Amino acid sequence: MGDTELEISPAQLEELQKSPSASSTSTTSSLSLPSSPSSGPRPSSSPSTSEGLPTSSPPLDVISEGVGEPILVIDTEVAKKACQEVLQKVKFLKADGEVSSASSEPVLVNGTSHPESTNGRKPPKISEEEAEPLKNVRCRQKNNSSKQSLLLRLFESKLFDISMAISYLYNSKEPGVQAYIGNRLFSFRNEDVDFYLPQLLNMYIHMDEDVGDAIKPYVVHRCRQSISFSLQCAWLLGAYSSDMHISTQRHSRGTKLRKLILSDELKPSSQRIRREMPQPPPSCPPPLHHCQGMSGHSLSPSKRTHQRSKSDATLSISLSSNLKRTASNPKVEACQDEDLSSSSDSLELEAGTPVRLTPQREFIKSLMGIGKRLATLPTKEQKTQRLISELSLLNHKLPARVWLSTAAFDHHVVRVPHTQAVVLNSKDKAPYLIYVEVLECENFETSSVPVRIPETRIRSTRSVENLPDCGITPDQRASSFSTVPNYDNDDEAWSVDDIGELQVEFPEIHTNSCDNISQFSVDSITSQESKEPIFIAAGDIRRRLSEQLAHTPTTFKRDPEDPSAVALKEPWEEKVRRIREGSPYGHLPYWRLLSVIVKCGDDLRQELLAYQVLKQLQIIWEQERVPLWIKPYKILVISSDSGMIEPVVNAVSIHQVKKQSQLSLLDYFRQEHGDFNTEEFLTAQRNFVQSCAGYCLICYLLQVKDRHNGNILLDSEGHIIHIDFGFILSSSPRNLGFETSAFKLTSEFVDVMGGLDGDMFNYYKMLMLQGLIAARKHMEKVIQIVEIMHQGSQLPCFHGSSTIRNLKERFHMNLTEEQLQVLVEQMVDGSMRSITTKLYDGFQYLTNGIM
Repeated sequence: MGDTELEISPAQLEELQKSPSASSTSTTSSLSLPSSPSSGPRPSSSPSTSEGLPTSSPPLDVISEGVGEPILVIDTEVAKKACQEVLQKVKFLKADGEVSSASSEPVLVNGTSHPESTNGRKPPKISEEEAEPLKNVRCRQKNNSSKQSLLLRLFESKLFDISMAISYLYNSKEPGVQAYIGNRLFSFRNEDVDFYLPQLLNMYIHMDEDVGDAIKPYVVHRCRQSISFSLQCAWLLGAYSSDMHISTQRHSRGTKLRKLILSDELKPSSQRIRREMPQPPPSCPPPLHHCQGMSGHSLSPSKRTHQRSKSDATLSISLSSNLKRTASNPKVEACQDEDLSSSSDSLELEAGTPVRLTPQREFIKSLMGIGKRLATLPTKEQKTQRLISELSLLNHKLPARVWLSTAAFDHHVVRVPHTQAVVLNSKDKAPYLIYVEVLECENFETSSVPVRIPETRIRSTRSVENLPDCGITPDQRASSFSTVPNYDNDDEAWSVDDIGELQVEFPEIHTNSCDNISQFSVDSITSQESKEPIFIAAGDIRRRLSEQLAHTPTTFKRDPEDPSAVALKEPWEEKVRRIREGSPYGHLPYWRLLSVIVKCGDDLRQELLAYQVLKQLQIIWEQERVPLWIKPYKILVISSDSGMIEPVVNAVSIHQVKKQSQLSLLDYFRQEHGDFNTEEFLTAQRNFVQSCAGYCLICYLLQVKDRHNGNILLDSEGHIIHIDFGFILSSSPRNLGFETSAFKLTSEFVDVMGGLDGDMFNYYKMLMLQGLIAARKHMEKVIQIVEIMHQGSQLPCFHGSSTIRNLKERFHMNLTEEQLQVLVEQMVDGSMRSITTKLYDGFQYLTNGIM
C-alpha cells in the first residue's frame, strides 16, 4: 500500500514477544494511516487485560491509540489491508519457529500477540545467521505456490492441448498433477487421444503406480464405449508387455487390464439403466472435484481422488438387439426370433454373454492364420494359389459385424474379392495384399449387418455379353438381397464345420471372370450398348490425340516372381470400377472398396512409432506452411509379431518401375507424364521435389536405413514414398551401420529434379532448410513421442543409451539459420557422393535382385 508503511525492528519484535499488552500499542503506533474521509465520532473500546490475557479484541474497522488519546477512525478497507500486512510480517516468525524446532507461535488476533499458547515460556531469540536460511525457505515456499498457480492457469487455458497433457503426465512427479491430467483426458477429442494411445498404454505398463492410476479410468471408460477401442487397447497392451520378463509379465498391470478387456466385463450398460441416467456430452470434462490434488492452488498428492465413479458404465452405448447378429454363443442364436430390446430377461442374457469382441477377433485371427500358412510354401505361385483358396473359404463367413481398423469411416465387411489378392515381395515371410468390399454405415456396432447375397448367382454366367449385369437383372438383384438368409450369425459365419461341404473355387489366372476381366473389355461392351449418339468437339479430339501421342502410360506385365506389380500398377479408380461391376453388393449405394496389407512374423511396433513421428512432422509443416509432402500410412499392431498396414494406392516401387520398364527414372517420368515442358511433367517434377525433400529430412532425423529401391515407392502423381521403417534410430541391417549417408539421394533423383544447376534442385535444398527450421521449433513434440516409447522397451531401435540424446542433437538447436544452411548443403553433397549408398544398392541387386 502506498500510504502505509510497516517496519518492525529486531528490538520491537523482542518487545512484542515479551509484553502482550504492549504489543498492540507498539504495533499500531508504527502504522502511518491516512485519515478517513468519513466524519462523526464512533464509540471505541481499548483492549483491557487481566493477568496478561485479553478479554476482547478491537474490531477491524477501529484502531485505538490509547485510553486517554483522541480516537482515530479510518476506513474499513484500509484497516483490513493494514491488518493483512501485519499478518504477513508476523508469519515470518511462525516460519522461524517451525524450522528451528521452537515452541509453537503465540496466537495472533488482529495483530495482537497472546501468550496462552506459549505456556508462560519465552520463545527463543533468532539470530541473524539463522534468519538467512529461513528467508530462503520462505522464498521457496512462495515460488512453489506461484508455480502451482501458474501451472493450474496453464492447464485451464485454451493453449493446453493433448501433446502438453502427455508431456506433463510423463514428466511430472506430482500424483496430484498426474491425477488432474488423467481427468483432463476426458475433455479432449477421441481422435486426438487415440493418436497418443501407444504412449498412454506404454506409460501404464512400465511407469509407476500413480501414472497408471491416472490413465486407467479413461481407458476403461473408452473401452465401455467402443469395441474397436477395446480391441486396439488389448492388442497394444499385449504387444508392449511382451518386452517384460515372462514371470513379471504374467502379473503386470498391462496383462491384468488386457485380460479385463478381453473378458468382456467392460461391456456397456443396458438401455434400461441408460434411460435413468442420461449421457453427458463427450466434450464436457468431468468436474475437477474428482481430483482434489489440483483444487485451488494446491497440488497435494491424493491417489484416490481421481478415481472414476461406477456411473461411468452408463456413459457407453448399448448393442441392444443387434448383438444377436454377431453372437458366437448358441444361446443368443436361439433367441433370434425374439425382440431382445423389449425383454428384461433378454437384456440380462445379452449383458452376460461374452460376445462383443468375438467376431472381429476371429476375423483378424483368420487373416493372420492365412499369413502363417503361406510362409511355409516355397514359391510365389504356390503362395498366390493358396491365398486365393483361403480367401474363397473366408467369403462364406461374410458379411459379418467385422471391419478394417485402418479405415477412416464406419463400415461392415461384406466380401473379399479373392482373385484380386496378391502376395508381396518378401524373402522369408509372406505378407499379402487383399481388397475388401465394405458397406459404409452409421455405426458398425449398432447398425444392422447386410444379408448375404450368394456368390453362385454371380458365377452362373461367364458370357462376355452379360458381364455388365453378371446375368442378374436389377429386379433379380433387389429380390435376392431381400430373400437370401442372413449368414452373419456367428454360428454360421465363423464356424468351420460346414467348410468341408463347400466347393472351393481354384481360379485360373487367365480365365475371364467378373473379377478379373480386363477393364478394356468392359469399356468396349459398355460403349457398344450405348444407344445415344455422343457429340465431341473437334478441339477436344485434337487435344486428346496430342496428349495421347505425348505420352503413353506404361502397363506392367505379369511376373510370377512379382505378382503384386500388375495389381499395384492398375489405377485405383479403374480397380474400384472393375471390382464393383463384378460384385453382388456393387449395386448398393454405400458400397466402398478398401485394401489392407496383412503381415505375420514382423514386429510393427517400430512402424507404428515411425508413423507417429511422420504424422507429427506433417502437422508441423502444415502449421508452418512449408510445402513438404509425405504420406504417413496407418499401422495396426496386433501383437509383437503381427499386424496390418494401410497400403499406398496408385504407387509401385522404383525397383518394379526399373524392372518392368527397363528405363531410367527420368525417362520413365517422361513416358508417364509427357515431355519436359508440358504442364503435367512440371507438376509431377514439383511433386517429386517436395516429397523427396520431406523424406530426406525424415530419413535424417530418424536415421532410416535399408533404403534400397524396393522400399521407395513412386506414385502416379510423381511423389516418392518411403516404406518399411524396420531399421530406424539405433538399428541397422545386421547392426553393421553400413549406410553412412544422411539420406538416400542418387544421381537419378537429381536428374529428375533438372540437374545440379537446375532451379528445382535449388528449390529442393531450400525446402530442406525450411523443413528443418520448422521441425526444430516444435522439437519437443517429436522427442516426447519417441522418449515415452523408450520406457521399458526392448525394441532394436532403442539399443544403446544415447538414442534420445542423438535424436535431439540432429535438430541442431544451437545453430543459426545461416549455419543450418551450410549444414544442409553439406548433407546434400555428401549424400549424392556417398559410396556406401551405391554399394548397398549393388548388394541388394546381387542378393535379392532389387534393381
